[in-house]
Amino acid sequence: MPFQFTPSSWHFNIDSYVNPWLPPPPFKYLPAPIARFFGHRKEHQQPLGNIVMVFWAFIGVFCSILVIEVVGHQIPSFADHGAPIIVGSFGAAAVLEFYAIDSPLAQPRNAMLGQILASIIGIVISKLFELGPQSHHLTWVAGSLSCASSVAVMALTGTVHPPAGATALLAVVDKPIAQLGWFLLPVVIQGCVLMQCVALLLNNIQRRFPNYWWTPEEVGQKWRRPREKEAGDSDTDVEQGANDYER
Repeated sequence: MPFQFTPSSWHFNIDSYVNPWLPPPPFKYLPAPIARFFGHRKEHQQPLGNIVMVFWAFIGVFCSILVIEVVGHQIPSFADHGAPIIVGSFGAAAVLEFYAIDSPLAQPRNAMLGQILASIIGIVISKLFELGPQSHHLTWVAGSLSCASSVAVMALTGTVHPPAGATALLAVVDKPIAQLGWFLLPVVIQGCVLMQCVALLLNNIQRRFPNYWWTPEEVGQKWRRPREKEAGDSDTDVEQGANDYER
């Protein structure tokens, strides 16, 4: 069969390489009242009316933004570096995390890793362009490249999170944020962690969050195979012993 060069059919799925090595979520072993706040349910979640969803979205967005701002205001190193009490992209993230909570874009993998990857890409591109003598004239190119690169990386890693595209852009075109350099990373991580904590608490009172932590697909095949093999060997030994006894 002749070789066919068809780039349009190329497909990369990082989960096929990562998922077998991830341990299964342990939340089913926790007491039910605790497991509930990690999104684990034994029964199906009953659908809710949009009034209830809007109510909890309002409470969640208000509380999460407030918590991030208060904590950011209380951290001395934030003020020392001139960091904002919150990065603007978290306003968009709050919409996903507290209203569109069933969206794949709102799940912890996307919300956390998407923001972190976008921050790193934005910082790296910002610093690379700063090496040039006319870098301040090329901010528009750097911003475009940063946002586009972050989207590409998030798509290939299964971590697409739309607000993270704004984070990558702000890391280059917003001067106060760009001046933070690598200190932007802990600022973003702090915001992600706090928003996820508030989401786990409030979104699980009447709703369910997250739907999954990493992927809805099966994980941990590499962890289970040795156990299954041992179980299979044990069954074989039992059957062999029974046959020997019959003989």
